[in-house]
Amino acid sequence: MAARVSGVRHNETDPNAEVAALYARTWPRLIGVLVSIGGSRADAEEVAQDAYVKLLGRWDSIRRYDDPEAWVRAVAVRTLISRLRRQQVAQRASAKLLGRTGEVREPDGDALDVAAALARIPPAQRAVVVLHHVMDLPVDQIADELQVPPGTVKSRLARARQALAPLLAVQEEVPHG
Repeated sequence: MAARVSGVRHNETDPNAEVAALYARTWPRLIGVLVSIGGSRADAEEVAQDAYVKLLGRWDSIRRYDDPEAWVRAVAVRTLISRLRRQQVAQRASAKLLGRTGEVREPDGDALDVAAALARIPPAQRAVVVLHHVMDLPVDQIADELQVPPGTVKSRLARARQALAPLLAVQEEVPHG
């Protein structure tokens, strides 16, 4: 018997084939989002693979969602944020053990780009910036996906914009003479 959910007709089909189709359709976009947040394609691919494996195990219920891609993206982004936080803690601990300050060197003006600027803000702020400004997701959807209140998303966006503004400021050269 076929069920109609979210305008999509579901028959008794192979769940692996359905997930494979979703995977093929959404993989490139998800990797782009994760690389934008984390900076590493290898980490992005690993986190995305884990999210799709989790999806396969829950496909019977998630296939009925209005947007299964949003579920995968949410799982992957939350996992990546957690991974990035753990890496930051480990780097700080390592720097302290080695007697370093852990200060980040100021980037050269010409070498600074959006990815480098994003890498300088906390992962949670980076995620909301990418989801909002790159994926064009509304605040409420980001809040649902990250499992935080909308006010938290707004706060992270405001802090991220404030932190990114000086990093992305383009200095215009004034002609002398």
